[in-house]
Amino acid sequence: MTATLAPTSGRRGLLDGRVLAFATIVISALVLRTAVTSITPLLEELGDEVGFGSVVAGVFGMLPTALFALFGLATPWMIRRLDLEAVAVWAMLLSAAGLIARSLVSDTGLLLLFSAVALGGMGIGNVVIPPLVKRYFSDRVALLSAMYITGVQLGTAIPPLVAVPVAEAAGWRISLGMWALVALAALLPALGLWWSHRREDSRTVAPAPATAQVAAPVTGDDADAGIDADADADAPAIPAPVAEDTGGPLMRTSLAWGMAGMFGMTSLITYSIFTWLPRILTDAGGSAGLGGSMVALFSAMGFISALGAPSLCARVPNPFPVVLVCVAAYLIGFAGLYFAPMTATWVWVVFVGLGPSTFPIALTLINLRTRTHQGSAQLSGFTQGVGYTAACAGPLLFGVLRDATGGWAWPFVLLLVAMAVMTAGSYQATKPRMLEDLW
Repeated sequence: MTATLAPTSGRRGLLDGRVLAFATIVISALVLRTAVTSITPLLEELGDEVGFGSVVAGVFGMLPTALFALFGLATPWMIRRLDLEAVAVWAMLLSAAGLIARSLVSDTGLLLLFSAVALGGMGIGNVVIPPLVKRYFSDRVALLSAMYITGVQLGTAIPPLVAVPVAEAAGWRISLGMWALVALAALLPALGLWWSHRREDSRTVAPAPATAQVAAPVTGDDADAGIDADADADAPAIPAPVAEDTGGPLMRTSLAWGMAGMFGMTSLITYSIFTWLPRILTDAGGSAGLGGSMVALFSAMGFISALGAPSLCARVPNPFPVVLVCVAAYLIGFAGLYFAPMTATWVWVVFVGLGPSTFPIALTLINLRTRTHQGSAQLSGFTQGVGYTAACAGPLLFGVLRDATGGWAWPFVLLLVAMAVMTAGSYQATKPRMLEDLW
């Protein structure tokens, strides 16, 4: 039996030999925000039943970005030690375990602990998905990026819509715990993908000792290159590309810091708007219902950017002009919300909602600016780890400035500063170059 190579001309079918990877990516994406948005509508009820006040509620609000930051920085190390597919399994296993456990406890400390477990798994998943796309769908980066980012948006929007009705019908434990079913559904293909990858490794035979050459395992990258999984085990081994094993060189690149600035400041603005938009509108004379509906509209705009931005980003060598359009949308929306919040409110919210299109652009660039899934994993971890660390401070600083000044001028200045940093970071992130070439 001899090794056969698939034709290199033309594109492979979307699911040609990659069904498990596709299912892992798409279903996992639905999980990545469920621990966040399923609990926030129920915090008042949970506080009354479990026994905690507004301070603990604030801690619940800070946990997501804190855990996403921590595990964003730790996940590349985990991938190097355990391999990509194994870490994907751990992401969904921790997510499912945390979601189940927190729905069963009646103690504030345990509720926080198991929420942290679930969020830790989701923080790992945030980092793992881009390199999975790179490894198994390097020929379909824009399409898979659009699909998984849309999945994240669905996982953000659906839980808060059904949380209260389900809690009223079946209790808050069911409302919180039912999202573990989605994590378990993602765990099944992740386990299959990990097992398949292990079998590929076990079929790899090292060359004769006299050559002093170490055989490289057959990986998903080889599959994407068109190498038959049933290739002759005695065929000469081709050394796999070696990725840099430390974060030092990565931290010295303007690309990595630009990506972190782009992602982090976009997240800071987004979480600040999520948290404070209702208060901005009620201070201007609007109703609580208006505030809630405008948050929903702001969230809905994310679907437009999730579907369009990755494809647009992949079609142009340098998508920085797209970033400038996002900056213009931010400026129009911020000006409207500050100077005339009760006049055409929905128009200003639509513009502000278009601004975070830089979020899917950043996630897509993680793969477009790397050559290998190892590089993608390193850049994904750094971008999200540093980015979410910065984003943690956004809603808190926004509120501190509001309380200290008694108005909204300085909070909006904070958003403008974040937007300026995001623009500078995007200038570096969008340049057409590869991370591995900068090491």
